[in-house]
Amino acid sequence: MITSYNRSLELINAEQIANLVGNHNQNLAFIEEQYEVYIYHKDLILEIVGEKKENVDETYAILKNLRKLIQKGIKISLADVVTAIKMAKKGTLEYFVELYEEVIFKTNNGQEVKVKTFGQKQYVEAINKNDIVFGIGPAGTGKTFLAVVMAAKALKNGKIKKIILTRPAVEAGENLGFLPGDLKEKIDPYLRPLYDALYFVFSKEHTERLMDRGIIEIAPLAYMRGRTLDDAFVILDEAQNTTPEQMKMFLTRLGYHSKLVVNGDKTQIDLPKGNYSGLMDAQNKLQNINAIKFVKFTETDVVRHPLVAEIIAAYEEA
Repeated sequence: MITSYNRSLELINAEQIANLVGNHNQNLAFIEEQYEVYIYHKDLILEIVGEKKENVDETYAILKNLRKLIQKGIKISLADVVTAIKMAKKGTLEYFVELYEEVIFKTNNGQEVKVKTFGQKQYVEAINKNDIVFGIGPAGTGKTFLAVVMAAKALKNGKIKKIILTRPAVEAGENLGFLPGDLKEKIDPYLRPLYDALYFVFSKEHTERLMDRGIIEIAPLAYMRGRTLDDAFVILDEAQNTTPEQMKMFLTRLGYHSKLVVNGDKTQIDLPKGNYSGLMDAQNKLQNINAIKFVKFTETDVVRHPLVAEIIAAYEEA
């Protein structure tokens, strides 16, 4: 005879039930799939039934935390459910509600920006406390976006006078020389994710005004050589495609009242064969310097479609 375990969770009204269940039952269906449980709802009660007690208990803890968000007036989505599950599996569910309490920044159109994973929370805290921060992990974890948000916040609060965003112009299987246009037109496609983040935070028109005034600068990494960057928030993106020499050059640009944020994914190195990544070299050489913080993101921090995290995990396993 198979033993089953069950727990129940009560909500206050039908609106809360609808929010927690999700459109076409998608929130509960996703949880059921992840934990091999069944979740029934009748009136204002959710009943969780499963063969494994630990799965029933973890499902209950997730639903209880989601209920807390709903009681705070937050409209939850499948992305919130995915975040809660990731944090539960990582053992950090106790920090879940806390993620939603602090507004990091408000965009020009009033949209609130908050962290969505525990890894993102650690990253934001590291940027607040350190002058040099490395964000290392897979695509979709919000490294670039949050770095731009933190730069915008520092600019708005008068802590810096300039935002500089840069990337190494590595030809990922393409030859820049054969692309049409001048250097800017050839380089811009590689810098597009930086523009996209700025447009979201400042709006396209305001970003262009700040660029015209020299307050925001976007340039290939080679343009950083020979400069000392005072009163600036400098973001190096796609740092896995720097050489050790380029990384050293970049890090030694640090000036007074400045921050450097270096982001990269060690699984997406596009350097020519035989070249060692400056990101990996820096991690090996600098990880024991207390004033430099390394934040490691994993597939559990991916905030794109749930399948993206599974794809990343599968590739890493292989």
